[in-house]
Parts: sequence; C-alpha cells; structure tokens
Amino acid sequence: MSHDHVRQQVITGAIITVSTTRTPDTDTSGKAVAGLLKEKSITIAHYAIVPDRIDAIRNELFSALKVANCIIINGGTGLTHDDCTIEAVSPLLEKRIEGFGEFFRMKSIGQIGTASMLSRAVAGIIGGKAVFCIPGSTPAVTLATTELILPEIAHVLSHANR
Repeated sequence: MSHDHVRQQVITGAIITVSTTRTPDTDTSGKAVAGLLKEKSITIAHYAIVPDRIDAIRNELFSALKVANCIIINGGTGLTHDDCTIEAVSPLLEKRIEGFGEFFRMKSIGQIGTASMLSRAVAGIIGGKAVFCIPGSTPAVTLATTELILPEIAHVLSHANR
C-alpha cells in the first residue's frame, strides 16, 4: 500500500502504564516509550501509571484521548488473573487494527520464542485516535514502538481521520 496519501499532521503521544507495582521511578517501560517518542519529536501530552483495574484503565484512557492522538498502553495484556487491559480497551475500539497484534507476536518470536503467543497485544481507533495495547516489558515496548507504532502512526492517523 502506497504511503502517498499520508497527510502531514501533529502527532501527540500519551503513555499509560498498567501496573500495581511500578512507580514513576521504576517504570522503565514507560520511560522507554517516552524516550522513543521524543526521539521522533512527538510531544508527550499525558503520562500515568494505573492499577490493573478496568475502571482505572478506562478512566485514564478517556483522559488521554482528550489530549493525544497516539495512546500507548503498556502492561496488563497477558494471561494472569489480574491482566485486564484488553478487557478494558477492546470494547471501546471503534475499529481494530488486527495486523498490529499479529505482527507484534510475529516479531516477538525472535526475542522470546513461542512464548510470544501469550501476548494479547491489540490496537485500534477511538474517535480518530490510535490506541495501542502492548505488553509491559521494556524489550516488548521497545519492539512495538520502534518497529510497528512509529513507522506507521502517521499512516494510521491519516486513514482514521479521512
């Protein structure tokens, strides 16, 4: 697919870390995403750490959607009893970007082998804004941000706002 139709636009980021144990000082994954966005001159308009609770995740997502068009939620995408990011976000997605999760798992095989199938990473559109839900490990957020999100975010937003 040609990128000729990608429109110039301002991309503004939001980072939400889902964790009951991380703090701003220990949130290495959130810091990694922030650094990668800043390298591409993407302003970070929102940052938060929330516990693994559907209501907390949704409330923070709604706040982020008010100020950003590229929301990256890390953590809470696995299979443990308290992982609920996907349950919080998926019902809100107006359109899903099915290929995101597929490509993330495919690329993750090189890092973690077949354990990549345990990831429930998803992405989609809410109100013309892109929302990405990725695992909370620093290698996972680095992989997703550098190899999938940043190369395509302008393209995603161009389509989402046609």
